[in-house]
Amino acid sequence: MATSRVPAAVDALLAILRADPALADVLVLDGPPWQDLTGTERIYVGWQPSESPAVSLVQDFNSAGARTRDEEFTISCYAEAWAGDTDMQPRRARVFELVAVVEEALRATDAAPEAPTLNGAVLWAHITSGDLAQDQTTDGARAGLPFAVSCRARI
Repeated sequence: MATSRVPAAVDALLAILRADPALADVLVLDGPPWQDLTGTERIYVGWQPSESPAVSLVQDFNSAGARTRDEEFTISCYAEAWAGDTDMQPRRARVFELVAVVEEALRATDAAPEAPTLNGAVLWAHITSGDLAQDQTTDGARAGLPFAVSCRARI
């Protein structure tokens, strides 16, 4: 018996994003960066550039009898877009485009009716919050968007 749907949900979210053609040129990472990365666009699943946890979760019995439990959790994610120049507007627009692809990937469609369930890993998942960060670095303009994918599951 599973004690949490978190591992399955994170794995499913990574698989969905890595398979999305709109993210073909975007590096989709599992957790924090482990090396100096090339490329100017990245989406991290289970990591944000702060002290936030990879995933926060709570559980409780879903009814009397204690046979099943409800689990709610939030997967911390982060999208970023870089450039070698100082023009922030295109970076800001692009980071929101990246998060829009994630949002679309979590919506049910005729081709992907199980998308909101992370292909059956949870009862539902959706983006629930985000914060735009912008800065100028020695490598140029960077826009980052920490965001949360909130999920509900039954275990």
